[in-house]
Amino acid sequence: MRDEERRDGDPSDLELVQAGRDGDESALGLLVRRHHAAAFRVAVSLVKEDDVAQDVVQDAFMKAFRALDGFRGDAAFRTWLLTITANEARGALRRRGRRKESALDDAIEVQSGDPSPATAAIQSVEAERARRKLEELPDKQRMSVSLRIEEGLSFKEIGEIIGSSEGAARVNYFHGIRRLRELME
Repeated sequence: MRDEERRDGDPSDLELVQAGRDGDESALGLLVRRHHAAAFRVAVSLVKEDDVAQDVVQDAFMKAFRALDGFRGDAAFRTWLLTITANEARGALRRRGRRKESALDDAIEVQSGDPSPATAAIQSVEAERARRKLEELPDKQRMSVSLRIEEGLSFKEIGEIIGSSEGAARVNYFHGIRRLRELME
């Protein structure tokens, strides 16, 4: 759940961060519940293995919580955490000596109603094909496309996570989408 999508009455991420700084472990638990799925998707898009991604996410949360006093709030907590997660994933890849990989889960979703078995099968095949083709994109294009589609992040947030400007994140996304379309033809 993104902070701006929280339910009425739920504390904001900033309120939870402050409570966490004050030693409230339940606030930290709520931050984990709120952002674990997004952190996992970022990690698995880079390391491509669920077990490794789980370790990366755990390490990212531990690092974030140890550095909570240094969180200034210049960016959203979610963006800060996903940046830490991406950095931890890159570190795990360096330690393992492997290249970054990315996945695009649920590339094609049905917006309403249950698909017929034939439609579901076609969508599954096309989603898998899109995931394979996405892996052929350069790293920053792949991450930009993945973070935009899977997480719905803004280009500013994507830029912070991939270590580039907002404009460069936008360019990487559009070049990635164009290249992905070419590869899918």
